[in-house]
Amino acid sequence: MKFLKIGLLTLLLPFFAFTGVHKFYISVTNVDYSEKDRSVQIITRIFIDDMNSVINERYGIPAKLGTDRESSMDREYLEKYLRTKFVVEINGETVTYDFIGKKYDTDMVICYLEVPNIQRDELKQIGITNEVLTDLFDDQQNVVHIKVDNKKKSHVLIKSHTKGMLNL
Repeated sequence: MKFLKIGLLTLLLPFFAFTGVHKFYISVTNVDYSEKDRSVQIITRIFIDDMNSVINERYGIPAKLGTDRESSMDREYLEKYLRTKFVVEINGETVTYDFIGKKYDTDMVICYLEVPNIQRDELKQIGITNEVLTDLFDDQQNVVHIKVDNKKKSHVLIKSHTKGMLNL
């Protein structure tokens, strides 16, 4: 009987080893220059559960973003966290961006950011430092697509390489 249990366990072990869900830690950010609005417009997509986890871990707040129990404090800490981990540089200088707002799409929080009052003829370089979630997940990847006119560049930013730029 003991050999039967061991044999059954040996047969089932490989099955159980591959039944766990593999979790990917990724965000995607699009950075575009709007000639019409004379601004750098940024849309960043981050998994809601990861953002709730990092707010809880970093600030001790049991965030409920994307639920009917979301509070104004959750929203404040979302913006606070982004401002510490997501930095925009224009022509080599760190600039302040406006947090326009956010919305939810399935399991993602989509944040809208903007750097206003940027003249196209003065725009020579856009740099993005994106450390979002790298303090919680070592294998976090932050994909950043930067586009101005017909020039574009994409970067996969990781914990050891957090900055990407586009020279114009």
